[in-house]
Amino acid sequence: MPTGRYLLESQSTGDVDPRERADFWSEHIASYQSRMGYRYAHPDNFRGETVCQRSHNYQLVRFESDEIEYSRTAQQIRQTPDEDYRLLLPINGRILLRQDDEVAHLTPGSAALVTFGAPFQCLQEDRALAYIFTIPAREIDGPLCRKSPLASGLDLTRGLGGVVRSMLNGLHEERHALTDSQFDAVSDRIVELLCMLVSGDDRPDAPGHLTEVEALARRYVRDQAADPGLTGTSMAHALGWSLRQIQLALQRVGTTPRDLIREERLRLVRDRLQCAECDHMTITELAHASGFSSASALSTAFRRRFGVCPREMRRGAG
Repeated sequence: MPTGRYLLESQSTGDVDPRERADFWSEHIASYQSRMGYRYAHPDNFRGETVCQRSHNYQLVRFESDEIEYSRTAQQIRQTPDEDYRLLLPINGRILLRQDDEVAHLTPGSAALVTFGAPFQCLQEDRALAYIFTIPAREIDGPLCRKSPLASGLDLTRGLGGVVRSMLNGLHEERHALTDSQFDAVSDRIVELLCMLVSGDDRPDAPGHLTEVEALARRYVRDQAADPGLTGTSMAHALGWSLRQIQLALQRVGTTPRDLIREERLRLVRDRLQCAECDHMTITELAHASGFSSASALSTAFRRRFGVCPREMRRGAG
């Protein structure tokens, strides 16, 4: 993933000599994704354009192009390791995806969650328009307690899937008005819903009560994350359920009250580190204001979660 502040940029082959467009596109896409192979149906005059939004954590690219086949081989994976996931969603046109002996025929409204840690082939038909949303592996592997390729043929036309698609559209449509922390906050929620969708929580027969408990617990923790006295027990008391009910609801999606609280606090710190209005706060002040007992406790948890310490993220954001 690229690092730095929220970035918005558009690129098109229209400004490139037709004979150089295929090479330009290969280099351009490689700057957004990992190393891949490219096979062009019309290499002498290829047409394509992208709109990219990215932060330190997530990336959303809306792209349209002539017919092309992308591939990633075992050798390329060894040379440029990348365990992150991509959510691939056509808006217009069709995309054929092969990974781990599975084949997915994606049409508008259907999506696939692909890992760049395993070989794949992806054939995009002429003038297809699609989103590709990059998600750090930790955001998928942790909540679902497994590694992937996870899912293909996800239905984003209705229910929970429809909400995910609407939020992706919203991220793109509001791209000029978003800040670093806002882009990450919406992306975080998209990934939460996507994990629920992959785990089957959108099914009509999913245990409705536990699903409701989980959703309300997440909302409560999000609102109260800065409270240093927040625990699973205090959350259960405030919501009027037993601690066991909340533990069971969160266990279904691979987490615990303690882990959920820590995750929301870490996200709160991350957002504040990337917010200019919080530049005056020291790391110790941020720790106490976000529910952590000390700066050292925050730094240890933050590095384990995001791979950098709070000061390093603040310097990168600046």
